Amino acid sequence: MEMTILGCGGSAGVPMVGGPDGAGEWGECDPCEPRNTRLRSSVLLRDDAGNALLVDTGPDLRAQLLAQRISRVDAVLYTHAHADHIAGLDELRAINRIMGCPIPAYGTRDVIDELVTRFDYVFRPWTPPSFYRPVLTPNVIEAGSMVTIAGMDVHVFRQVHGRTLTLGLRVGTMAYCTDVAELDDAALDILHGVDTWVVGCFQRTTHVSHGWLERVIEWRERIRPRRTVLTHMGPDMDWAWMQQHLPHGIEAAHDGLVLRA
Repeated sequence: MEMTILGCGGSAGVPMVGGPDGAGEWGECDPCEPRNTRLRSSVLLRDDAGNALLVDTGPDLRAQLLAQRISRVDAVLYTHAHADHIAGLDELRAINRIMGCPIPAYGTRDVIDELVTRFDYVFRPWTPPSFYRPVLTPNVIEAGSMVTIAGMDVHVFRQVHGRTLTLGLRVGTMAYCTDVAELDDAALDILHGVDTWVVGCFQRTTHVSHGWLERVIEWRERIRPRRTVLTHMGPDMDWAWMQQHLPHGIEAAHDGLVLRA
């Protein structure tokens, strides 16, 4: 099993739009360090049989697919319906054309309903043979369940993300928890003993709707993964600072990082 980090930035990416000369607002991040440049958060899971599960379709999806040479996606799992996780959905049309078939999409009832409302044309029945629009087939899943997606057994669980809920997921010995500020006992029990855990850590200090460094360290003590990898990082999370200050066993992701377990 492997997980490719397609993007590890927050909702605005790094750099954010703006800056004194309009070239970008980097915050604490050194613009000369390439690993501080972060597209919006997404991952691709690939099992030993080559099945590919995409998690979220953010606005940078086209660039991510090209950068990682991805031309096959067997299914998409949506963690939630915020724009930085769904706004690149139209880019899946290219994958439809390459594969010649609709792509199954999975999410909770609220998320699927929101996707159908915002992208109604995507969920209309396919009219072969061409794809003049992306075509997804909706599949509703429930937090706390084990579902088979793209040939993988995926355990999905509830996360608190400020005033909304998101899905975390565990596949075998790998887990992915983006956009999370609180994990309940049920989620922590599912995560316990995972080998490689990718978790959102937006900044160093407390945040109302995202994990921060102290919170991630607390979770890690309960879960006890071998490897903890930070994602969904904002402009507070400079690469060099993290290399010098992150505790042993915790590391920063960067776009394009491939994890294997």
